[in-house]
Amino acid sequence: MTDHASLLKSCAAGDRAALRALMEAEGGRMLGVARRMLRRADLAEDAVQETLVLIWRRAHQFDPARGSAKGWVYTILRNRCLTLLRREDREVATQPAAFDSAEDRIVLDQAFDRLAANSDLRRCLAGLDEQTRRAILSSYLLGHSHGEIAGRLEAPLGSVKSWVRRGLGKLRECLS
Repeated sequence: MTDHASLLKSCAAGDRAALRALMEAEGGRMLGVARRMLRRADLAEDAVQETLVLIWRRAHQFDPARGSAKGWVYTILRNRCLTLLRREDREVATQPAAFDSAEDRIVLDQAFDRLAANSDLRRCLAGLDEQTRRAILSSYLLGHSHGEIAGRLEAPLGSVKSWVRRGLGKLRECLS
């Protein structure tokens, strides 16, 4: 089992081997997350590379009192992916038929089903109503903004923001 916190501490001290170990431990999963969010292999590779550079440069900013090291790494990746999605010069025209919300539903259902049956996260997510669960999973798994979620769920933006905020509060309470 990888100790992400000690690897980040070593990265902050300038240990390149620690960054390599972190990349070997999480690189494949990071690439998978980036591919799901960006839906393009080339952008996903860029996002992972840029994330690793940011981890190297900002490892000294990691504070274990604020959260897990693995969570910190994936937050940087998620933010990097969202930044890449927002860049206008990287946009590729997509046919309207490609925006099939059924595909998103399948991805979200598969991700939920892959959680261990006895895991606390699955139990807590199952305790949320379906719209709230879909909104949270869309945000964290697919990297959708509140506006994108509202459009895909055909719901008002304010409602989606409330679902996510309240749902995250319920998850936090359930998991603690």
